[in-house]
Amino acid sequence: MTSLFQALDAETGDFRAHGLCAQTDPEVFFPESGSAAAAKRVCLACSVRRECLEYAIEHGERGVWGGTSEKQRTAIRRVRTKDAAA
Repeated sequence: MTSLFQALDAETGDFRAHGLCAQTDPEVFFPESGSAAAAKRVCLACSVRRECLEYAIEHGERGVWGGTSEKQRTAIRRVRTKDAAA
């Protein structure tokens, strides 16, 4: 599983070096059961939320990324695919 919390060198320009998730317990973003509300609250205040979301959509990441669950990102991909086909 790719880790959102492995911040890359700031010189690479990688958004993950600036995410609030880097300051939070990783387990919050990969809940085994129950609610992802705590992770989504962290994401709401994050300045790189959009970049994080786009990365997760593009790479099919698991867990909470950009304030969305896997199920929510699947729905976003479906809408985008449908819109692109129209």
